[in-house]
Formats: sequence, structure tokens, C-alpha cells
Amino acid sequence: MRLVMTAVVLALVSVVSGCGAEPDTLQRDVDAIAAIGTTGVQARVVDVAAGTDRSRVAGESDVATSEQVSPEGHFRIGSLTKTMVATVVLMLVGEGRLALDDIVQQWIPEMRHGHGNDGAGITVRQLLQHTSGIHESAPEMATAEDYYRLRYQVRDPRETVASAMWHPPDFAPGTGWSYSNVGYVLLGMIIERVVDRPWYDEVRARILEPLGLRDTYWPADTAALPIPHARGYQQFEVDGPLIDVTELVDADASAGHLSTTADVGTFYRSLLDGTLLRPEELAQMRTTVPVDGVIGQLWPGAGYGLGLFSVPLSCGGTYWMHNGGQTGFLTNVGVTEDGNRSAVVSLSAALAVGEDVTHSKGFAQLRAAAESVDHALCENRGGSGAGR
Repeated sequence: MRLVMTAVVLALVSVVSGCGAEPDTLQRDVDAIAAIGTTGVQARVVDVAAGTDRSRVAGESDVATSEQVSPEGHFRIGSLTKTMVATVVLMLVGEGRLALDDIVQQWIPEMRHGHGNDGAGITVRQLLQHTSGIHESAPEMATAEDYYRLRYQVRDPRETVASAMWHPPDFAPGTGWSYSNVGYVLLGMIIERVVDRPWYDEVRARILEPLGLRDTYWPADTAALPIPHARGYQQFEVDGPLIDVTELVDADASAGHLSTTADVGTFYRSLLDGTLLRPEELAQMRTTVPVDGVIGQLWPGAGYGLGLFSVPLSCGGTYWMHNGGQTGFLTNVGVTEDGNRSAVVSLSAALAVGEDVTHSKGFAQLRAAAESVDHALCENRGGSGAGR
């Protein structure tokens, strides 16, 4: 079944006045993302120095009722959770309670060995930077049938790790780069051993409460999203139907929190402007290694630090970002080097990528979201990305 999608330009929500009737760059970008087949899009760009906070939306929050997308809607942030986990780890490093060169087995001695895996040879830094070599298993929810069967299942992080250990590592620790959700599940377990309480409580106490992020939640085993929210849709196969996957229990230290564009932007600006980390730990976070694969195709020239990507800006310089994909939702966030300007783009439909990656609608959707972040951060800066 082909979903026919009509992008709907909605009321402008912004503290910026004086915008004319013609769509601005941000509106054109969210409209373009919707036109690919994304059911709903919301984006927010904040510039602290200029005192501006702009939101734009496109598409529908519910295809059954054609409800408008709310610019304040909640969504599953997916792997943006990794940056929060990395921030907590670096806070503990700054306090001398943990070291980046600590080996995993020091904190999780029961980590199962075998099949070439060895917790004595993997460091905390390698988990943070996706250089551990731990094999990333195929997604459990690869089909609509998988979703209906597993959507309310609560997963034990120890089982997630044990399942990964049945596979040989992709490479020896420190000799390559490969994105690993399991590595961040392990980091959540290490945080809990250090502080003697759940890792998400530490995120709440160290990040969410001090920054006043009242719309960011750890959902635990709750399948519903807070109101308002757009419904999430997943296309499991190329040219297949969009499946409503709004209800889901899928929360661990690799991808779990719920949030809004406003809260996500505040967190990343506070991270890059030095509010959350000392200069020493922030410098460690921003020390990168090259990335490859599909991620390298989406963001040419990107590097990965400790829970953050560095990406070249089209107008010159670098921005810091992470993307998050969790069944039915995709999110991109980017922030300038000084933490002054942030751009957050949330999509409430994930289109299939398929085997022909770069020619799929799923890849086009991801690329359009990445380009919208670049445009927002380059706007009014001069160079090739200015004024778009």
C-alpha cells in the first residue's frame, strides 16, 4: 500500500516576529521532509545570542484524523539517550569515581566470555566511542509481526548483553569503529555499579533536574507517550505500508528517553557551552575517530567522540550532533561549537531503507533531516549554507 502524503503548512509558532507570507528556510525544509512520505515533522531552532526560538511543523500527527502536528509534541528520542549516558559517565570521570581506561570486567566481572569476547580487553572509552568491536545484533523488530509480538516486552539489559556475546566481535577492541547499542547498555550497567542506583535516576539527578527539563522522561515499562504527541509510524519493508507503532516498551541505556524539541535543544546547548562538563571532560568527549558505513554516507567527513558526532558545516567549521532512531521516530539534533545555536528535527515516521541504501526513501528522509540541521546552523553566517 502506498501512503499518499500531502504536506500541510501549519501555523507558525515562534517568538520571532516580522515573518512574511513566503515560507522561510526552516519551513521549506520540514515541508520537503514531509513530501518524501514522512507523516509528521516538527523542528525547532534556538539562537541564544539572538534571543530567538523558532518552531515549524508539517504533515499530520495522526493519519486517521489528519490532526495537526504540535510543535510541543513528545517523541521517543532514541539514541540521543546515548549522549546523556556519556555525559553522566564523564561527570563520574571528572569526580575520580570512574576512569575512561577502566576495563569493563573491572565493573562487570560477570560479563560472559567466549566467542572471542573478553571484558578484560575492552575499556570504558571504547564503549563510549563505539570502538569496542562488540557485535551489534540485527534489530529484533524487523517486521510488523515482530512489533505486535514484542511491543510490550520488557527487556533485561543483562539478556541484551548476553545475546551479543554469542557472536564473535567484529574486530579487536580499539582497531575499528562500528556503532554498538550494546556498548551503551553496558555503560548503563557500569553507571549503576558506580553510583548504586539505576542509571536513568543518575541522568535525572545530574542532567534533567538541574536543567529544568520537565518534558523529558524515562518511560520504564510504560508503552504510551505523554500528551501532546504525534503517532509514530514504521515502514518495515520498501513500498510496504506504514504501521502505527506508537505504543512501545523499548527503553534501555542505548535508546530510551522521551522528550520534546525544546528540551533536547536545551540539553545539547548546555553540554557544548560547558554548563554540564568541565573543560577537561568536554575535550575528551570532542576527541573523535572517523566513522564509516551508512553513517559516513549520511554525514560525509563525520567523526565520533564520546557520545557525540562531529560533522562539517556547509558554511565552514564544525557542528556537534547525534541522531536517534527508535521504532516509528527519527530525530536529528545539531549544535554549534560554542553551544549558542541548536537545531532539532523530529520525524514521526521511519521509512524503510532497504538493501539499495542510497536510493531508498528511507535514506532520502534521513539525508533531508541532516540537511535541514545544516541549513539552520548555517543561516545568516555567510558561506555556502547562508540564507537558505
